[in-house]
Amino acid sequence: MRLKGRIALVTGASRGLGAAAALAYANEGAHVIAVARTVGGLEALDDRIKQAGGSATLVPLDVTDGPGVDRLGAALHERFGKLDVLLGNAGLLGTLSPIGHIDPAIFEKVMAVNVTANWRLIRSLDPLLRASDAGRAIFVTSGISRRVVPYWSAYAASKAALDMMVGTYAAESAHTTVRVNLYNPGPTRTAMRKEAFPGENPESVSAPEAHAEALIQLALPSCTMNGEWVAGDRH
Repeated sequence: MRLKGRIALVTGASRGLGAAAALAYANEGAHVIAVARTVGGLEALDDRIKQAGGSATLVPLDVTDGPGVDRLGAALHERFGKLDVLLGNAGLLGTLSPIGHIDPAIFEKVMAVNVTANWRLIRSLDPLLRASDAGRAIFVTSGISRRVVPYWSAYAASKAALDMMVGTYAAESAHTTVRVNLYNPGPTRTAMRKEAFPGENPESVSAPEAHAEALIQLALPSCTMNGEWVAGDRH
C-alpha cells in the first residue's frame, strides 16, 4: 500500500496503459480519479478496482474540453483540497501519411489531445499538486519525439512539444515539493500500437501491465527525479 491515502488522477484511464496504471495505483491504496471519454470503459475499470478492494471516482470527460478540465480542478479542490499524482496518459495517433497530405482537422486534433490538453491539465491542477506534501506529475511520451521517421509528423511533433513543455514545467517546479517527469513506455500492446502497426504480432510487445511498477515508482513521495525522460526498458 505504497500510495495509501493519496489521490491520483489518470487520463485515458478506460483502456491500455491508463487502465493498467489506474488499477496499479488503486491496488497500492490510492483513490483514483479516472478520466476518459468512454463511460463503458470507465465502468469496467471501476469494477476491477472495486473487486481488488480499491476506490475510484469516474470522470467522463474529453481532455480537449478546456473549460471541463478547469471545472474538474475546481471540483477536486472542493472535495480533496489537493492532488498527489497526475498521470497525463491520454493520447492520439492521428494519420500516418506524408506531411502535406494530413487533414488539417486531424493535425489540430492530435495537437489538442497530446499537447494543449496536457497544458490545460497543468494549468488547472498545478495548485492542487503544490498543495500536496509530494505532488508527482508524470506525462506519457514516445521515442518518436527524439528521432525523425517519415510519415509520423503530427504524432512526433506533438510528443516533441510535450517533452519541451513538461521539461519547462519541471524546471519551474524545481524549488517546490512537486516533481515532474516524462515516461516513455516503448512498444506496448495498446489500441494505438495496433492502429500504427496493424500487421504486428501483439504478443511481441509488452503488455500495459508491465509498466505498472515504473509508473508507481514515479508517483511515490520518495521519487526525487525531476525533469527526467524515463524509458520503460529501464525497469
